[in-house]
Amino acid sequence: MKRSVLSALACVLSALGAPAWAQVSDDSVKIGVATDMASLYADINGPGAVVATEMAIADFGGTVLGKKIELVTGDIQNKADVAASLASRWYDAEHVDMIMGAGASSSSIAIQGVAGEKKKIFLAPDPASSDITGKLCNPYTVHWVYDTSALANGTGSAVVKSGGKTWFFLTADYAFGYALQRDVATVVTKAGGTVLGEVRHPINTSDFSSFLLQAQASKAQIIGLANAGGDTINSIKQASEFGIVKGGQKLAGLLVFVSDVHSLTLERAQGLRLTEAFYWDLNDKTRAFSKRFAEKFKGRMPTMVQAGFYSATLAYLNAVKAAGTDDADKVMAQMKSTKWDDPVFGKSWIRPDGRNMHDMYLFEVKTPAESKGPWDYYKLLATIPAEEAFRPMDQGGCPMVAKKN
Repeated sequence: MKRSVLSALACVLSALGAPAWAQVSDDSVKIGVATDMASLYADINGPGAVVATEMAIADFGGTVLGKKIELVTGDIQNKADVAASLASRWYDAEHVDMIMGAGASSSSIAIQGVAGEKKKIFLAPDPASSDITGKLCNPYTVHWVYDTSALANGTGSAVVKSGGKTWFFLTADYAFGYALQRDVATVVTKAGGTVLGEVRHPINTSDFSSFLLQAQASKAQIIGLANAGGDTINSIKQASEFGIVKGGQKLAGLLVFVSDVHSLTLERAQGLRLTEAFYWDLNDKTRAFSKRFAEKFKGRMPTMVQAGFYSATLAYLNAVKAAGTDDADKVMAQMKSTKWDDPVFGKSWIRPDGRNMHDMYLFEVKTPAESKGPWDYYKLLATIPAEEAFRPMDQGGCPMVAKKN
């Protein structure tokens, strides 16, 4: 009798002192990377995003709350229907706890919708559209790295201040391009500039000739490139062939990554001003992470998006550990209640609308003579504090914020 009482008491004490891993669903914490593995954004995220996520999982120790951290990957091809289908399968059938990605703004917005419907976590290092924390916000999505509002407040504002008063936009014909043009045009007109016109081009097109001729004919001082990745690279290359810059007009790369500069070479990209959340040579922490990344990824330095996958993975796993569970609501509450010193972005915190806040940076691409070696591409012009870089929360139209006001 005494033995059974002691045995029962031991069970109770064991339950009371049970480790937090008892709250992990499906016996593991599973992370999904949904990205563009082979198309025009693959250099920005793609295989490098997978490498960065693997690094974060390894740095965390490979387990959380006593359970294995698993990673699954998928190619969303920058298609909204493919992304939505993948997210639904991962959340429902494969028990993925958190998805990161997902390439283009359109495919990211598609996963955001699925995440909101299924009450699962989606962390978005890839997309640019500020609508993700605006009219489309939901409690389960965090926009991690940058957005069109920050790009406008950085590059757009700097170009206008330096004398670029008349603009013509060359815009990618989907959600990201529209949002970027809208946000930059707002900054331009507010600063006293004028938008003379726009032309929209298909995503991943190879021929920009007709679009560039329209931009050239506008005689605008600035041709704003509201596109990204391969589209930005091709439009800059073909603008050079048309002699647009030699003719007196200037190009404003509104979303340019270090991988784009690498592809373009300093000879073509020199003098471009751009806004980023991260640069490999910014400080000791960014250099340490980037050199480890380069060792694992063909000697290439990480883009700000790839750094974002590393950052988001660690932040998520730390939140799971602190919350003692992989329950989406509890993990998200933990993430939004914490400020942390991010290993790549520095001081960071998440607003109620899902905007991950951190400083942004205005850079200028070096001339070949200024560069001291491989990947030495940027010089820092200004640090933009988080509160100045990102749109004020009450101006985005996020329904979650509106309900609280």
